[in-house]
Amino acid sequence: MIHRKFLLSPGLCLYAAGTLPLGVVGLVTGDFATNWQHVGAGVTHRTVLAYATAAFELVAGAALLWRRSARVAAAALAGFYCIFVLLWLPAAVAAPKVYDSWENVFEELSLVIAGVAAFAWLAPPESAWARRAGVIARAYGVCAISFGVDHLVYLRGVAGFVPKWIPPGGMFWALTTAISFLMAAAAMLSGILAGLASRLLGVMIVLFWVLIWVPSLIASPRTHFLWSANGMALVLGGGAWVVADVIGATRARRAHDERAVEVGRSAA
Repeated sequence: MIHRKFLLSPGLCLYAAGTLPLGVVGLVTGDFATNWQHVGAGVTHRTVLAYATAAFELVAGAALLWRRSARVAAAALAGFYCIFVLLWLPAAVAAPKVYDSWENVFEELSLVIAGVAAFAWLAPPESAWARRAGVIARAYGVCAISFGVDHLVYLRGVAGFVPKWIPPGGMFWALTTAISFLMAAAAMLSGILAGLASRLLGVMIVLFWVLIWVPSLIASPRTHFLWSANGMALVLGGGAWVVADVIGATRARRAHDERAVEVGRSAA
């Protein structure tokens, strides 16, 4: 029953919903998600790999929503996003002072953590994976630190993405979101209000998608980058929400177990 509820959770649905459009875009364009999926133009059989990637995203995204295949799909997606972590690492190591590459490493890593957290939560309740689901989910806080640092490093650029009609201005919201990321990271890593912080973080990322990327795509519907950006924004929001769902569900399971122990003691 608990697993069935989790399969219908907003996080898992968003995580899958972001993966599916990435697959559709890949099949239509024969290309990777620019520039998140860091595959160079000179890679052998690049187009074939792009179509294979798109097909995988469609299958894995759909499988994530089916109870019998959800756990395998979560593990497969974690491994899939891990590939892009490894593709970004050489660029980050080669130019360690350029934070953009590190930001991409941690964006992809956040999706890996979300997949592993979902895999762990969908494991049998008494397994070692299930017992560690909450700890795995809270590791997402490391990625939230990176998101906050990225906003601070590229503050003016981030401010430029904020729609002009939102008061009091782009710089205010760039600073506010940077601080919010860092506060969420502190809460998740410390375990203090981790559930609330992770939930609000997920909401914030989804709002980025709604307020920034969707209007941009409507304004320029033929731009491949914007289709990729919308898919990535949605899957990143879903990943954050998966983490929030796992943290919340872990807390609920712990409370349930504690009540069961108390009832047992009372009965004795």
